[in-house]
Amino acid sequence: MTAVSSHRLGPDFARLWTATAVANLGDGVTMIAGPLLVASISDDPAAVAAAALAPQLPWLLFALVSGALVDRLDRRRLVVTVNLARGAVLAALAVAVLAGAATVPLICLAFFLSGVGETLADTASGALLPALVPAEQLERANGRLFASFVLGNQFAAKPLGAYLFGLGAALPFAVDAASFGLAALLVALLRWRPTPPAGPTPDGGARHSLRADVAAGLRALWSVPVLRSLAVCIAVMNVAFCAAFAAFVLYARQRLGLGDVGYGVLLTASAVGGLAGTALAGRLKTRFGAPALLRVGLLVEVGLQLVLATTRQPWIAGAALAVWGGHAMVWGVLVVSLRQRLVPDRLRGRVNSVYALADLGGAAVGTALGGLLAQATGAITAPLWMAAGALTVLTVAVWRRLAAAG
Repeated sequence: MTAVSSHRLGPDFARLWTATAVANLGDGVTMIAGPLLVASISDDPAAVAAAALAPQLPWLLFALVSGALVDRLDRRRLVVTVNLARGAVLAALAVAVLAGAATVPLICLAFFLSGVGETLADTASGALLPALVPAEQLERANGRLFASFVLGNQFAAKPLGAYLFGLGAALPFAVDAASFGLAALLVALLRWRPTPPAGPTPDGGARHSLRADVAAGLRALWSVPVLRSLAVCIAVMNVAFCAAFAAFVLYARQRLGLGDVGYGVLLTASAVGGLAGTALAGRLKTRFGAPALLRVGLLVEVGLQLVLATTRQPWIAGAALAVWGGHAMVWGVLVVSLRQRLVPDRLRGRVNSVYALADLGGAAVGTALGGLLAQATGAITAPLWMAAGALTVLTVAVWRRLAAAG
C-alpha cells in the first residue's frame, strides 16, 4: 500500500532512509570506538577479538528466528521498539564507561544485545521497504539506502568514532545511543500502517510455531530457483572473499609493502567504488539488465582474486578493490530488489533472514578457513588462489541460471 507516484519515493521513504542513515552512522562510530575501548582496558588480543565477534554472533544464532518474528509482528513498531532498546543498551554502556565500571565481559554483552536487536531491526526494515515505494523504484530506493551505509558507516563514522573517543571514552557510545533514539522517532512518524498480519493458518486456526514459520521461510527461498541460486552465490562468494581477506593486513604489509596508513587507504578504495556502485545501480540495470550485471559481477569476483594474487603494486590492488566495491553494491541493490519483488509480504522477513544467514554464515566460515590456510601453507597468496578457483567453479555452475534474474 503506497500513495507514492512512480517518479518519486515519497516522505515515508525519506523518513526510513534518514533513520537508516543515522543508525548506520551510530553503528559505525561504535564499530571504531569499541576496539579502542577494549584495548584501553586489556591488551589481550582475545579480548579484542571477542568484542569484534559479539555483534556478529547474533546473526548466526538468531537470524532465522528474527525473520519469523518480523513476519508475525507490526514491522514499524518492531523497528521503533528495537531501536529504543538498543539505544538504552548503548546508553547504559556509556554510563558504565563514564563511571569507570566497564569491563570486557560487560562490553561484549552490550555489543551482543545490540547485535540481537540489529537482526530484528535490519530484517524488519528490509521487509518494510516494498510497502513504502513503488515496485519499479526499488532499485533507486535500495541504492540510496546502500549509499547511506557506505557514506555513514564506512566513511564518516571511522574518523568520527576515533575523534569522539579521543574527547571522552564514553562519548561515542552516547552518540550511538542518541542515533538509535532519533532513528526510532523517524520510523514512528511513518504514515504507513500495516495490513492485519498473516500469522494465523489459512483455515483461521492458531498461529504456527516459530519452528514451522522458520521452515516455511527456508522452503519459500529454496522453491524459487533464482533465489536459491543467488543464496548459494552469496554464501560461496563470502566464503571465498573472507578466506582470501582473513590475513589481508599481512598481505598489504608483506606483498605490497604498505604501512598502517597505506593499508587504511587501500581499504578505502573499495568504499569509493561502492559509493559509485550505489549511484549507478538503477541506471545500469535499466540499460543492461540484471542477468548481465550479475554475471559480470561474478567475473569481477574472480578477477579481484587473480589480480591480488599476482600483483605487487599497491595502485593496481587499489584499483581492483575499487572495481570490486562498485560491483558489490550493484549486486546488493539488484538482489535485494529482486527478492523484494518475488517474495510475498507475509514471507519477506523470513526469506530475508535465510539470505542473511547464507551471507554472514559464509563470511564467518571463510574467515576461519582463510586464517588456517595461510598458516598451513605459509603462503600469503594461497587463500587468493583458492578463492579464484572456487569462484570460477561457481561462475560456471550458475551462469545460465542467472538468466531468470531478469
